[in-house]
Amino acid sequence: MTIPRLRGAFAPGTQPASQNELLVMLPSLGTTMALWDGTVAALRASTPGSTLRILRLDLPGHGSSPATAEPFTIAELADAVLDVVEEAGGGAFHLAGLSLGGAVALELALAHPERVKSLALFCTDSKIGTSEGWEQRAAAVRASGTASLVTGSAERWFAPGFLEQHPLSAAARSLSTLIDIDDESYARCNEALAAFDRTASLGSLRAPTLVVSGEHDAVTTPEAMQALTERIPNGYHSTIAGTAHLAALEDPDAAARLLTTHLRASASQGQSTQAAAHEQGMRVRREVLGDAHVDRAVAGTTAETAPFQDFITRYAWGEIWARDELSRRERSIATLASLVTGSHEAEIRMHVRAALTNGLSRAEIAEVILHTALYAGLPPANGALGIAKEVFAGLDAAGTADTQASSPNEGAERG
Repeated sequence: MTIPRLRGAFAPGTQPASQNELLVMLPSLGTTMALWDGTVAALRASTPGSTLRILRLDLPGHGSSPATAEPFTIAELADAVLDVVEEAGGGAFHLAGLSLGGAVALELALAHPERVKSLALFCTDSKIGTSEGWEQRAAAVRASGTASLVTGSAERWFAPGFLEQHPLSAAARSLSTLIDIDDESYARCNEALAAFDRTASLGSLRAPTLVVSGEHDAVTTPEAMQALTERIPNGYHSTIAGTAHLAALEDPDAAARLLTTHLRASASQGQSTQAAAHEQGMRVRREVLGDAHVDRAVAGTTAETAPFQDFITRYAWGEIWARDELSRRERSIATLASLVTGSHEAEIRMHVRAALTNGLSRAEIAEVILHTALYAGLPPANGALGIAKEVFAGLDAAGTADTQASSPNEGAERG
């Protein structure tokens, strides 16, 4: 397996400044980034003056992306998307995908949750079709080329009567694009879909997720899209009337309206979620490190250190330390081992006290350091033991119970 090379382009009118919000859009199997042209135009028209950057990508052997004869997985396609995003400035972004593009978007959001601010899944699923069906189509394309798929694709992609009513539309032109797609790359995309199934992981999806179905879609039906939505913790479903599998191509105005509402709601929800994470993080931080330490850290915050204080409060304490999978006692063991390995002396001092507060005995702390010496080396472990002895002596001199340990000034700006 290999990570294919993808190419993308910013939509016309996009401001390239990297500090602006980024929306990445992925097309369906058999189409190119032009699938989103109408939706992008409608987005621009509905939000004049918007600084949103819109980056559209092509799949392997589709449009501007080079062909490949090597096999790849949906996960590798997701990594390929990230490569393009990194070239465009990196950071977290909003993500939309249709059909195969939606499967790639779902994989990316599950594998790299920190990168995806919001997710829009158009006419896709955590498992699309059957493995046998995709393998058969791959074989058919290798035998007869993508031109052999035009009639069947027209029936799947568009609602009954749509092409007859819109013979000169972008939707109609997409069928001629299908003929130009590299046969082997198309077959490899089919094989990637044959092996793709993320159904069991949907419960861990963190991004606010819009799920969109086409009323007449026989591939990913509205019923299937509703079932998908019910498995997503923060998902909601909408159906675009009068459309089939390429709903965003048939009715780009409706797709744009849904995306606009979704992006605005995600921004509002993101602010609310960050505030909640900060509140929870401050509570956990105080419980583990003590009010005195946290008060000193907050009092010492400057304009330069404020973003870092917010980051560690929300992410380190509000998310990681607040997870239920490990107890605080277990997290203290893992933290001490990590800090000893890195010889982070100020942090070791702080977390020896935190470990006592979280229920470790002095003997257990010494044992953690001894065990870490096997893998981190004797010098850092020896230094950590010396720091632990100083902490213990300080507590004894002050007559402070181990379980009531509070942190000294060292490390106040970091923990």
